[in-house]
Amino acid sequence: MEARVAAIVAGTAPELVWLLEHPPLYTAGTSARPGDLKQPARFPVHASGRGGQYTYHGRGQRIGYVMLDLRRRNRDLRCFVQDLEEWVIRSLARFNVRGERREGRVGVWVARPDKGAGHEDKIAAIGVRVRRWVTFHGISINLDPVLEHFTGIVPCGIDPAADPRLGVTSLQDLGVLATLPELDMALAAAFAEVFGASRAACPTPKDA
Repeated sequence: MEARVAAIVAGTAPELVWLLEHPPLYTAGTSARPGDLKQPARFPVHASGRGGQYTYHGRGQRIGYVMLDLRRRNRDLRCFVQDLEEWVIRSLARFNVRGERREGRVGVWVARPDKGAGHEDKIAAIGVRVRRWVTFHGISINLDPVLEHFTGIVPCGIDPAADPRLGVTSLQDLGVLATLPELDMALAAAFAEVFGASRAACPTPKDA
């Protein structure tokens, strides 16, 4: 990814998105707090260089590494993050799942009234980095990972022990029996809608 970003900066390679899975591991963003790593011996821990705090990656989770040249698009990192959220929200909508933004919490959330009033779970995390206006890192969407693996960290700084109304979910947990190829098709279609053309201005985000 570092090499590809350097090539995009230099103008010797086109933009690219990688869709992949990781083996079970924890990654630490630039804002990660040591106390949020509850079980350091459980999985390998990697310092990723992206923004954000700790998160879990593993099988059953689609990772999207997004390497786009904002010099050709919109030199606005806030807008780019909102576009990543919009990409996820539109992808989830294809499975009749309503993903939502939350003020002050980057990522995509799903309301869970079945778990109690005000309960909501995070279904997708976002962590990015920009070098000379070329983006890297990106998104992770929970298809059917082992959700218990998130208990080894405070994921993205959201601690269910401090606020039991917040948690982590997946498409499978929501009753959606999709496959990774089906999720990839949804991501490809939504990506074309969100990133297929440059935007003149960043829209004001609104909760769904």
